[in-house]
Amino acid sequence: MKKITIKDIATEAQVSISTVSFVINGKGGKMGISPAVIKKVQEVAEKLNYRPSMIATSLRTGKTRSIGLIVEDISNQFFADLARVIEDEAKSIDYRVFYCSTGGDDERSEELIHSLLQANVDGFIVTPTQNLENSIDLLLKLKKPVVLIDRYFPGQRVSHVVMDNYEASNSAAKFLISKGRKNIAVVNNTSEMIQMKLREDGYRDALKEAEMYNPSLVLHMDYHTNEEARIAGIIDFFEKNLDIDAVLFLANYMGLAGLQAFRRMGIKIPEDISVISFDDHDSFKLHTPTISVIEQPIEDIAVKSIQLLMSQMTDMEKFEVEKSLKKGKLIIRESV
Repeated sequence: MKKITIKDIATEAQVSISTVSFVINGKGGKMGISPAVIKKVQEVAEKLNYRPSMIATSLRTGKTRSIGLIVEDISNQFFADLARVIEDEAKSIDYRVFYCSTGGDDERSEELIHSLLQANVDGFIVTPTQNLENSIDLLLKLKKPVVLIDRYFPGQRVSHVVMDNYEASNSAAKFLISKGRKNIAVVNNTSEMIQMKLREDGYRDALKEAEMYNPSLVLHMDYHTNEEARIAGIIDFFEKNLDIDAVLFLANYMGLAGLQAFRRMGIKIPEDISVISFDDHDSFKLHTPTISVIEQPIEDIAVKSIQLLMSQMTDMEKFEVEKSLKKGKLIIRESV
């Protein structure tokens, strides 16, 4: 199918190419073109299904009506769900979204930011990797609208929208204590990212308050490892600590590895061990028994991140840095 150009519209409407250009760019009235001609050009453009070229529009206005969304892993259900809501929100204000996955790789993240800068996106929504602070600083220096989601850098003056990770983890650990669990383990990664740190802090403080904290029940797994290695690490840890009667997994991919580890070890949930994981997943709902989770407020995070980005894109000079905390939800299923 041939792409419709402004020349086609000019021929059909029997006007000059420059007249079509002025009308399409919203300058018809200013250039003294009569309302009847403006209406005719608009009707022909609509009839021919004319779509302005993004490059041409961007050259003219400096705007591409596009947002760069950089997440850790689009195949992870949490990020996929988040991306879908962000895309819906963006669509409602006539913006398109370019997705990219970093795979948790700092170098790749930097490359993606530079690629999106070259594509002239109007704003960035980013789940930053561990060492991405400098690239975010660059965006701030270039006065590019940017909002961080899911995690942030404590010292950086940049708007972000995150779940209250400390509170979510603290209340999950307290719930396990209230159920009479005595040896509660936690499984975290080694990334030192702020959201993982806060989740572990929430767990530790709840156990310290109950005088039950035992540092040997904390497992830190290498972040850049495959699922088989995770499963092996979890089996090894639980074989050394057979008295563990509850566990809190601080991300869903760790929880999924944990369920496989327990199956191989013949550990029964919830008879032998109670399980709660961060970030819901279809597998947790389908598992027998169903797995209790801390559900992230995906809708709230997505909507708020678009609002914050819009306020920056509308007026970069006047916007205030906003740090938004959203409350997670503890969903109790059969695993406790």
